[in-house]
Amino acid sequence: MNTSVELCGVTLKNPVMTASGTFGSGAEYSEFTDLNRLGAVVTKGVANVPWPGNPTPRVAEVYGGMLNAVGLQNPGIDLFCERDIPFLKKYDTKIIVNVCGHSTEEYVEVVKRLAEEPVDMLEINISCPNVKEGGIAFGSCPKAITKEMKKYAKQPVIMKLSPNVTDITEMARAAEAGGTDALSLINTITGMKIDINRRKFVLANKTGGMSGPAIHPVAVRMVYQTAQAVKIPIIGMGGIMNAADAIEMILAGATAVSVGTANFQNPAVTMEIVEGIERYMEKYHVSDIKELIGAVSE
Repeated sequence: MNTSVELCGVTLKNPVMTASGTFGSGAEYSEFTDLNRLGAVVTKGVANVPWPGNPTPRVAEVYGGMLNAVGLQNPGIDLFCERDIPFLKKYDTKIIVNVCGHSTEEYVEVVKRLAEEPVDMLEINISCPNVKEGGIAFGSCPKAITKEMKKYAKQPVIMKLSPNVTDITEMARAAEAGGTDALSLINTITGMKIDINRRKFVLANKTGGMSGPAIHPVAVRMVYQTAQAVKIPIIGMGGIMNAADAIEMILAGATAVSVGTANFQNPAVTMEIVEGIERYMEKYHVSDIKELIGAVSE
């Protein structure tokens, strides 16, 4: 039984990875999960300089998930290269670095810095709804920034798309035209929560990105539509809580899957999903996981 997949010329032992934002350096997450068993780990967003993030409160529980307005808090590229990459290199897994910025120049600075670092792929976060400059503004014009990233990137580039658009396939085709090697989708859906007793916004940022099982059907639909529109691999994410959710994404057209919010409820969930996919393959006599990619029948 073969569970390995090819993503942008990089072989992953299985299609399961963490989603950006699940952990920072990886040290805390590794206490609960054997990173060696994952196809890849995706780091939290890394910027050219440290970001403090948004004011608190910046996380809230909502029906079927959570809202977050953390604002891509991170220690910056210098500390990331000095501390986090060496830590992650101790594990037998692929490293995908999520890159963020307020401007094209800031993105380029990080991409250039990572060019000679031992990381496998770059996920360019052009879709965060919680950053006042950049983020989703870039998400509405992915072709130009994709071209710019490809000028300087030495590793394969994955563009992370926002679902907060009229037509996800239009964004996907634009990123593909810009030269991206793969796509990640979906990022969070913009939401809001109000405390009716205090008559105040629950989040200091007023709005936040909604993640969790409530957005899963939307994510599956967008992955399926995008898979029909482009010829490049897709990393599917959005409300994956178990192996069944992950398999659904793969059947819709995802080559790999990222698991985010579920980790806060169950830190061992990624390993359970890997095992669940293997059981599914055994049950249905699937010898190679590639047989399942986009295999949903009409």
